Amino acid sequence: MPEHIKRLRAPDLIEKKKRGEKIVVLTAYDATMARIFDAAGVDCLLVGDSLGNVILGFDTTLPVTLEAMVHHTAAVSRGASRALVVADMPFLSYQVNTEEAVRNAGRLMRDGGAGAVKLEGGRPVLDAVRRMVEIGIPVMGHLGLLPQSVHQLGGYRRQATRGEDARKLIEDAVALEEAGAFALVLEMIPAEVAGEVTAKLRIPTIGIGAGPFCDGQVLVCYDMLGLSQGFVPSFVKRYADCGEQMRQAVERYAREVREGRFPTPPPQEAKA
Repeated sequence: MPEHIKRLRAPDLIEKKKRGEKIVVLTAYDATMARIFDAAGVDCLLVGDSLGNVILGFDTTLPVTLEAMVHHTAAVSRGASRALVVADMPFLSYQVNTEEAVRNAGRLMRDGGAGAVKLEGGRPVLDAVRRMVEIGIPVMGHLGLLPQSVHQLGGYRRQATRGEDARKLIEDAVALEEAGAFALVLEMIPAEVAGEVTAKLRIPTIGIGAGPFCDGQVLVCYDMLGLSQGFVPSFVKRYADCGEQMRQAVERYAREVREGRFPTPPPQEAKA
């Protein structure tokens, strides 16, 4: 990495909140995308277990393995020069016990090159969060809609819509901050609840379908770029239609190959 490029780290996001600067986060799954997003000035690249959906073709994130996360995190880390790379901890990589959670988080950092890890849930994961932070692993929390708990939640539904549920989410957010988390993703919760959490915490909140009051925003890059097929959440804003552009380019390539126009035939030699 060139000396003039400063790699962002977990404390830098906290400083951004103190200065009132919004934080830009996108998912990334490979070196090429990471390089483009990094050059565009994205602050944080999240190697999401959403790769199970957009890369591997699964219906949920549950089948994603630790090996897959290490593989994709390493690719993103090689492509990024400035952005903080955060790796999702996949299902059952941190829920069994604290020792296993620490070991798996360590692999994402040592073998994957991540600058931090992210895990889902509140009070049930606090011991794991505390231990990771104690030994120097930065942890990002995740509350609201928890994709790894999709079966328990009954689907991808908006969360914390009732008073009691909102109160519990706020308590979990405070507990994660106290356990040492440096940031918190809030997914698919009412904007006013996200705003209350954001006001209570010293650490930054990163919203996804959680309204405008968070300290930053994250989107799945395939959704934002128009590459996703099928269902796209209603809160997503598409900034490009890359999927259609790619389809048209491939159609043109195929047509030129079939018509013998690619490669271009060499010019005829001039006759003596």
